[in-house]
Amino acid sequence: MFHITVDREFCAAHALLLRGVSEPLHGHNFHLSVTLRGPSLDADGLLLDFHALDHALSEILRPFTNANLNATPPFTTLNPSAEHIARHLAQRIAAALPGITSPGAPVPALHSIRLTEAPNCAVTYFPPP
Repeated sequence: MFHITVDREFCAAHALLLRGVSEPLHGHNFHLSVTLRGPSLDADGLLLDFHALDHALSEILRPFTNANLNATPPFTTLNPSAEHIARHLAQRIAAALPGITSPGAPVPALHSIRLTEAPNCAVTYFPPP
């Protein structure tokens, strides 16, 4: 089994609703680690081209970069917790994988997303099998 990981950073603000009370709007430099897994490689000896995954992440993160997450779908109706952000990004990344995999190669699976909101504060999301 092979694993590859690509790390990204994006800046965004959010105000969580905690026990019915909105906290003040504040920003973070979110750190994102995306890990894919698969048992086999493509004809070039890659699980997936790092650059293809990095480009897909740029497109997925574009609406959230330097944004108020509370004003950015789906977080206009979903509390923008690190847990919800990680799950949403995981779903978007998993959906993008078939389109960035080499033709004829097996599509790698999303193994995990680790989202660090602040030093020593991170969530790891593992998509269901």
